[in-house]
Amino acid sequence: MSDKPIGQVTHYFPKVGVAVVKLTAGLKVGDTVKLVGHGAEFEQTVTSMQVDHEPVEKGKKGHEVAIKVDQPVHEKAELFKA
Repeated sequence: MSDKPIGQVTHYFPKVGVAVVKLTAGLKVGDTVKLVGHGAEFEQTVTSMQVDHEPVEKGKKGHEVAIKVDQPVHEKAELFKA
């Protein structure tokens, strides 16, 4: 796992299981990530990502992307590449 987070959760939509993440580094579909914060800590593979409700294969530094998450997360949880 990377020592430095590549993003931070800015919002979570519990009904659809989607987290909005502000990226500080690039991320692409297929990457394995770890979400850590507020008692939650789990790894998963990024299976889908959207920017402005449009599916994308990768997000760049500075983008806010929506990713489907396997478990609930809280705002300010950090995203790491596993």
